[in-house]
Amino acid sequence: MTSDPVDPYIFTSDSLPSDPRFMPPLTNGLLGWRVFDPIMHMGGVYNGEGGTCHRGNIPCPLAVQMKIAEVGRHTYKLDMHTGVFSHSVVTPRFEAAQVLYAHRQQTNLLVMEVLLKRSETSTEPVTIQLESSFKPQSDDIVFQSAPDYKGGRHVFGQTVSSEVPGGIRPFVHLIWTPITSTLTLSPDQSQSSWVFLVAVAGSDESVRLCYETGLGLIDTGDLRPSHLRSWAELWKGSSIEVEGAESLNRALIGCMFYLLSSFPSLREEANAPVEFGGVSPGGLSNGSKEEDYHGHVFWDQDTWMYPSVALFYPRLARAALEYRAGTIEGARANAQQVGYKGLKFAWESAVMGRDVCPEDIYAEQELHINGDVVLAFQQYFYLTQDLEMFREGRGNEVVWGVADYWVSRVTWDPTEQQYHIKGVIPPDEYYFTVDNSVFTNAVAQRSLQFAVELSGLLGHTPPPAWQDVADKIKIPFDPELKYHPEFDGYTQGSGVKQADVVLLGYPLAMSMTPEVRRNDLEAYEAVTDPLGPAMTWGMFALGWFELGDAERAQKLLQKCFRNIQKPFQVWSESADGSGCVNFLTGMGGFLQAVLFGYTGFRVQKEHLAFAPLLPQEVDALSVKGVSYLGNEMDWLIKSVEVSVSVRKPAEEESGSQAPSALQVVLNTGTTIPLIPGQSVTFPQQPGQIRKVNSGSYCWPV
Repeated sequence: MTSDPVDPYIFTSDSLPSDPRFMPPLTNGLLGWRVFDPIMHMGGVYNGEGGTCHRGNIPCPLAVQMKIAEVGRHTYKLDMHTGVFSHSVVTPRFEAAQVLYAHRQQTNLLVMEVLLKRSETSTEPVTIQLESSFKPQSDDIVFQSAPDYKGGRHVFGQTVSSEVPGGIRPFVHLIWTPITSTLTLSPDQSQSSWVFLVAVAGSDESVRLCYETGLGLIDTGDLRPSHLRSWAELWKGSSIEVEGAESLNRALIGCMFYLLSSFPSLREEANAPVEFGGVSPGGLSNGSKEEDYHGHVFWDQDTWMYPSVALFYPRLARAALEYRAGTIEGARANAQQVGYKGLKFAWESAVMGRDVCPEDIYAEQELHINGDVVLAFQQYFYLTQDLEMFREGRGNEVVWGVADYWVSRVTWDPTEQQYHIKGVIPPDEYYFTVDNSVFTNAVAQRSLQFAVELSGLLGHTPPPAWQDVADKIKIPFDPELKYHPEFDGYTQGSGVKQADVVLLGYPLAMSMTPEVRRNDLEAYEAVTDPLGPAMTWGMFALGWFELGDAERAQKLLQKCFRNIQKPFQVWSESADGSGCVNFLTGMGGFLQAVLFGYTGFRVQKEHLAFAPLLPQEVDALSVKGVSYLGNEMDWLIKSVEVSVSVRKPAEEESGSQAPSALQVVLNTGTTIPLIPGQSVTFPQQPGQIRKVNSGSYCWPV
C-alpha cells in the first residue's frame, strides 16, 4: 500500500486486494456496493422467510473493470474526503480514469465516470475495454424488462418471499445507462468523458424521477459536485483526528468514513424519500445469503456504531431510533409469542421487527438487546433534550414497552429478596442459558430507571413495578474478590469471547469504586479470546483511560490494528481476516475508545462530562462538530491544555430553536462561559459542559 504523504484521507495502491472481500464498499445509507462486484444491495430489501431472511441481491450494472492493451502505471485510490474510488492508468500515449461513487445526496444513484486524455499528439484513436460481469438477474428477485426510459435500460422485480408469512415483498426497479464494451477517443479529440448512471428505487415512478434527476445533474455539470458538497458538509460537521500518530489518525478517518457512509443523507430527498433500514455489522455492501450476518440489524447498531454518530449528528442518530420505532409491532409480537408483555426487540431484525435469527436460542436468550435499544434513546435525549421524539416519534412506546417486558420477564427470589432474570445469553456468547447475566440485569435496570424518568417528563404515571424492579434487580458481585462475576455461577478465570462485564463502566456508567473497575478489567482482560470480535479491546482501553492508565489503554487499542485490512482500511471481524467484513461494529468500538477515551466524554442527564487524557504517542486530538443541546463544539486537546469553541449558528439555521447557552464547569470549581465564535483554553483537567440556565441563549446580532 502507498498513501498520500500529506493527506491522511486518501488511500492508494498499485494493486487491488488479493481477497475481493476487502475491496472498498461504496455506500450512502440507501445503496451499498463493493467496488467491481456484480451484486449490490438496497436498504430494507430482504428476501427469505424467518431465519433464511437475507439482503436481496440486486445486480449492479457498474460491475465493470477498465482494461487497456498497453503497458501502463495503474493506481487505485479511495478518497475518503469525497467518497470517490478511482482506477487510473497512465501510458506514454494517454491517461485513463474510471471513477465510481454512491451519490451522497441523491442516494438512489450510483455513478461511474470515465475520462480519456491524450498525452501526445497522435492521429491514432485511443480505445479502452470495459469488461463487465453484470447480468440483470438475481436468485432473490424475479426481474422482468420494462420499456427503456430516456436512453436507459429498465428492469424491475419483486423479492421471492417475505421475512414473515404474508408480509411485504418489496419491488426493486433499476434504470441504467447502457455500457458499451469499448470507449474510444477519436483522433481529433484531445480528451473526452462519459457518465453512466444507475438509479434504484421501489417503484416505477420513483426510479424514473431519480434517473431523470441524475440526467439533469449531468446536464448542469453538477452530478459529482453535488456529491462532493454533501461529503464536505458531513466532514465539516464531524471529524476526529490526532497529531503525532499517523497510523492511528488514518485508522480513525477510515472508521469515521465507513460509519458515516452507512447512515442516510443529512437532507431529505424529494424524489424518493425512504425509511432508513438500520445498520448491520457488515453494512449495506454485504449481507447476501449465508454472508456477514445476512445484513440483519443487531445490538451492534445501538451499542457500537450509534454513540459516535450521535455525538455529532442528532439527525442521523434519530434515523437509527426511528428504525427501531418502526419495528414496534414486530417487537410486541416477539414478546407475545413467548408469553411476555411489552416489547421484545429482535436479536436479529430486518424490516418488520420479527426475529429473523437463524438459530432460535439466540433469538430467545439474547435479551440485553432490549436495554441496548433504550440506552440509545436515553443518550439521544440527554444530548438533545428532544422530547418530540418521545411524544410524536413513538420513543415513549419503545421505552415504556421495554419496561413492561422486563417486569413481566423477571422472577422474584424470596431467599435473596431480589429480582432475577433467568435463562439468558450474555454479550459473551460462549455461555448459554445462564441466570443473572450482570450486563443484562444492569442494562435492564438502567432502562427501567429511564422509563420512570421519562414518565415524569411526559406527565405519565409509571406503574410502581418499574421502580420496584429497578431497585431490587440482582447485580451479581463478589464481595471477597471485589469484582463482578459475569453471571451466577461464573468461575473467575474462565475464558470469555468478548467485552461483557467491562461494559458496566462504559457505556452503562454503573457506580463502582476504582478498585472494582480495575479488578473487572484485569480479571476479564486476561481471559478474553485474542481472536474475539474486533470491538472488544476498545472497551478495555476505555476502562484503563478512566483509571488514568493511558499507556496500558493504548497498548490494548493497538491490538485493533490487526483487524484493519490493507489497502483501503476495510475491517475484518477477527484479527486473522475471517468473519464479517467491513466490520462496522469493530470500527464503532475503536472510534468510541478514542472519542470517549481520550476525551473522557460521558453523556449524562444534565451535562456532558469530560476528563481528557492522551497517550504519549499522541501530541494532540482534534474533535470537531460535537453536538450538545443544539450547539456544535470544536475541541483541541493537548497534553497540558484544552481548547473549546462553540460555533456560531449557520445562517440557514437562524429560524430554528435557539441553542442553549453553555459553560465549562471544571472540577476545581472554575466556570467559563462558552460564547459562540470564541475559543476558551484551560489546563487539562476533568470537568463538565453544562447549560447556563434553563432558558435559551439569545445570539448577539
